Formats: sequence, structure tokens, C-alpha cells
Amino acid sequence: QVQLVESGGGSVQAGGSLRLSCAASGFTASGNCMGWFRQAPGKEREGVAGIYPGGGSNYYAGSVTGRFTISRDNAKNMVYLEMNSLKPEDTAMYYCAAKWGLCAGWIPSRFPYWGQGTQVTVSA
Repeated sequence: QVQLVESGGGSVQAGGSLRLSCAASGFTASGNCMGWFRQAPGKEREGVAGIYPGGGSNYYAGSVTGRFTISRDNAKNMVYLEMNSLKPEDTAMYYCAAKWGLCAGWIPSRFPYWGQGTQVTVSA
């Protein structure tokens, strides 16, 4: 049974940093596609960052490029999202998501496995 558990959310002021963690079980993070999504109130869920099986260039949404970094610890079966220079518009529930095999676009419907989410709130 695949299980994803996020942690690390919280409240910070604009310009601050947070590091989100996603612990995967029943699933090998290194050989499959994993990503971070977020959903703000009244908005659709959107892909923020993604990491491909086997490495290579990571995916970042334009709004977070240069500020967020996704990484993976294969030994711990963990995926992280380092978020710097946070802005109020980054406020959202952040979700870790996974799918078997190759990545096929950062569309929520293509990911069958989701964590429960962790809230990130950035104040001005």
C-alpha cells in the first residue's frame, strides 16, 4: 500500500524559508515520478515542482523557478521541497504526489497517490 506523508509546513513572513518533506512507503521514490502540488482557496490544484525517476532536470512551475528546489534522498525514500524567498501568493496547502514509472506531465489527475497535505502560510 502506497502512503505519502508530508511535513514541514507552517507560517512564515514574506522572504522567509520553509522545507517540506514527503516520506514515501510502499513506493520507491528513486525509480518513479514524484511531485509537489499546491492548492490555494478557490483555486485549482497546480504542479509546483517535480522530480523524474533516475534523475535529470527537475520540473518547476514558472512562479517558483529560482526560489524552490526539489530533491530526493533515495536512502531514506524521501522527497523534499526547499522553499526560499516565500511570497504571500505561495500560501496554499501543499501536497506530495506520486505515480509509478515515468512522469507524464504535472497534471493532478495523472497522479494516483497523494499525501494529506501540509499548510504553508506566508504573511506580508
